[in-house]
Amino acid sequence: MRRRLERYFEFDSLKTNWRTEILAGMTTFVTMSYIIFVNPSILRDAGMPFTPVVAATCLSAAFGSLLMGAWARYPIALAPGMGLNAYFAYVVVKGMGLSWEVALGAVFLSGALFVALAMAGVIRRILASIPTELYSSIAAGIGLLLALIGFRNSGIIVPDASTTVALGNLRAPNTLLAIFGLLLIAALLAWRVKGAMLIGILATVALGAATGLVHWTPQTYRFSGISATALRLDLPRALGLGFVEIVFVFFFIDVFDNVGTLVAVGRKARLFDDASRIPRVNRILISDASATIAGSLAGTSTVVNYIESAAGVVAGGRSGVTSIVTGLLFLAALFVAPVFGVIPSTATAPALIIVGCLMISHISEIRWDEPVVAIPAFLTMTAIPLSFSIANGIAFGFTAYTLLKILHGEYRQVGWLVYVLTALFILRFVYLGST
Repeated sequence: MRRRLERYFEFDSLKTNWRTEILAGMTTFVTMSYIIFVNPSILRDAGMPFTPVVAATCLSAAFGSLLMGAWARYPIALAPGMGLNAYFAYVVVKGMGLSWEVALGAVFLSGALFVALAMAGVIRRILASIPTELYSSIAAGIGLLLALIGFRNSGIIVPDASTTVALGNLRAPNTLLAIFGLLLIAALLAWRVKGAMLIGILATVALGAATGLVHWTPQTYRFSGISATALRLDLPRALGLGFVEIVFVFFFIDVFDNVGTLVAVGRKARLFDDASRIPRVNRILISDASATIAGSLAGTSTVVNYIESAAGVVAGGRSGVTSIVTGLLFLAALFVAPVFGVIPSTATAPALIIVGCLMISHISEIRWDEPVVAIPAFLTMTAIPLSFSIANGIAFGFTAYTLLKILHGEYRQVGWLVYVLTALFILRFVYLGST
């Protein structure tokens, strides 16, 4: 049985083993476990009950990660997406004055649209239409975004009114704790220690607990409380709201955030084939869209591929077993969520900075001496962290690539789908600029 599973998950060709995959899955989970409490905190502002959303968050993350691991067989974990949950709470519910039940209906419809287009092969064609030169810049840009999140969460970099960002107080206890974690993980990686990320995160938590910087506030809930959000979506009213304004925005951001994460993680894990394609890509897309549908039924916002999956890949994860382990840990978190709530962002921030460092290596794959390639790549790579959006970065780079091809007289080299997507990106910028 064990050997059969190893063949199914392609352990030999991926050069991996059970120990590495399990450690990688644990690393991914610990790095993204903050979502268990952050997502309910955001959706609470939309009027949703906190503890049922905790359960819905764990369930949707477990479902998506297990499906991704067992069926698509990739080391990509899923959970309710940051950014999309804020759009759900602050734009759709609070800004437009709609109920969270209607918003859940819109999430369900966006997931159903995603499934339909993925099964029809449309999303796969969108993936194939992305110029190969932009793949590396997307991976590098997401690395910069992860590093920026890590620097911010650690307190090393802070907001500044005059310069946008500035160096934080490096003597602050939590910042010192994060610097300790950063140095420890870096040293462990330098010594090629297996599980360096996980060891570094847990050691940082342990030091924080010993010095009184990490506080555990027990929280309890009953799983039966999920009935307060499960199956409460309002589909009829969601359908009557106007397809483009809400459902399409959920769908659009979901698709291109996932495309960006898929490219970045796939690039780092070397999952692309010689033609820059990812095998079983439709399974990846359908897994994600199905998780969004499941999440809306359970009572949470759009579920996406998580860029923190890169931490598990850096830890050695190459197969679906990594995602299965992460999914099982999210299931366990249903019953022991208060324990995982103790892991502060200060402890996971160093891992994100290190992952960003490792992902930036992809810029060496870009032809910097060719402006038609280099400029769109640079715009992609920088717009992702500076706009705090994977979708925005892809849109900037994609649009610049198409326009430069036209201006350089190479418009015949651009496929019709690229032109369609470029037009949609431009329309999206016009829409964002008017809101």
